[in-house]
Amino acid sequence: MGTPLLSPPELTIALATLPEWSREGDAITRTVKAPSFLAGIETVRKVAEAAEAADHHPDIDIRWRTLRFTLSTHSEGGLTALDTAMAHTIDDIVG
Repeated sequence: MGTPLLSPPELTIALATLPEWSREGDAITRTVKAPSFLAGIETVRKVAEAAEAADHHPDIDIRWRTLRFTLSTHSEGGLTALDTAMAHTIDDIVG
């Protein structure tokens, strides 16, 4: 067994500390508008480095200056502490 799924109360508490994130089914998402395309790509590079270090990778959608990060622990079929920890890391990177 890997990382346990967050219970509904645990998820409520975790999301209260992540005001920029929204729940979408078994995932959480955040959309960020970068000041330029290249700044967006640099943000993605920084998130990618952090994701590699944590061995937990978000889905990332890039639409010109708009970045959308989606987190879910696919192996567990939902949201775990790995997702909320990576969300905090992404928040630290994007400000």
